[in-house]
Amino acid sequence: MSEREHLAAEAMIRAGKAHRSYLEHRLNKNGLFRGQHQVLMCVWKNLGASQKELAGLHNVSTATMAVTLKKLEKGGYVRRLVDQQDNRLNKIGLTEKGLAEVKASLKIFGDTEHDMFAGFSEEEKEKVCEYLNRIRENLERMQEGEVIR
Repeated sequence: MSEREHLAAEAMIRAGKAHRSYLEHRLNKNGLFRGQHQVLMCVWKNLGASQKELAGLHNVSTATMAVTLKKLEKGGYVRRLVDQQDNRLNKIGLTEKGLAEVKASLKIFGDTEHDMFAGFSEEEKEKVCEYLNRIRENLERMQEGEVIR
């Protein structure tokens, strides 16, 4: 490992942690935790999906999804709607409060993305994207057992 590779990896990891910490700070003001917020955004992107479908999309067990949805439902963010074709299924929808939270979150995400690239030219943003995609691709190949040298 070269010193430059080590410093670049550390910088990337620190930037990711700072991004996550900043967003958690901004998003937690209403009492939603990160996992609950992620599920709320998943519900918004997949309106009308069942609990089982949401669990699959979010890569968690149906039991984990049930607990999170129950908390979101208790908080007034989501509601369960009986599927008209199959009364055994519940489709998950957003309440007005849930939709308002999603809209506020999208604004926070947009503002964060805009501000974190302050001072970057369009070409520099493109290069950052290119470099990070190459890093991700290398990591995915490594995960699959491929040796990269």
